[in-house]
Amino acid sequence: MQLLGNIKMNTMKYIIILLIAIAITSCGTDKKETDSKEINKFKVEYIGALKNMMHKGDISAKTDLNEFKNTEHFYALGAIENLKGEIQIYDSKPFNTIVVDSTLTFDKSFEKKATLLVYASVSKWKSINIPNNVVTYEQLETYIGQIAKENQIKIDKPFPFLIKGTPMSFDWHVINWKDGDTEHSHEKHLSSGLNGTINNAQVDMLGFYSGSHHAIFTHHTTNMHIHVKTVDSKIAGHVDGLTLGKGMVLKLPDTK
Repeated sequence: MQLLGNIKMNTMKYIIILLIAIAITSCGTDKKETDSKEINKFKVEYIGALKNMMHKGDISAKTDLNEFKNTEHFYALGAIENLKGEIQIYDSKPFNTIVVDSTLTFDKSFEKKATLLVYASVSKWKSINIPNNVVTYEQLETYIGQIAKENQIKIDKPFPFLIKGTPMSFDWHVINWKDGDTEHSHEKHLSSGLNGTINNAQVDMLGFYSGSHHAIFTHHTTNMHIHVKTVDSKIAGHVDGLTLGKGMVLKLPDTK
């Protein structure tokens, strides 16, 4: 009887030790998942590719914007299916633009499909004053790469950014591709719809930076893809050229 009692006692001790070990392991796993989420504040994803448009003429729909309708703090840019307009979504609010009867028209809904879409969810941004000696598009590209590294953002991976303020000027276009045209070029993309130059207008800009996605969502000559909307919501589209003004602000994802 005493032997049986000892066996039962030892079994009970073993079970208790096993349960404690499982509990400790579970706590460690939960903490690891939490830490991972804290580190990964944002993730840039993309659907479609510029090279497939340019070299294969593939401008078909690759995703439905409705899939992202309920995503919080959603930022995205791209091109509408069949290259019939530009996509720009700021903090889950669409400001898509299309050309109707040679007139720029806003579509502030998710009722569109995209042939190219670059996107990320960012809940918190860090504001940085852009130095006044950063004026040209090329200078801005260099500055964003440098300041991103200083703020612990890995520039070998894509990241989003915002720009606010009043540039001296910016060149823009909204594509409206001709049905049946299978010969694509950068110049034809710029001129197929509406385009122009705007001076001294207050704007919000959304961009994605990457040195490793040329011909995917950036052209081969730049690490940036930028869209713009004027604060008065009269113009929104793709940025083709840019001269910054004084006192402009760059916003990067806050990684802290």
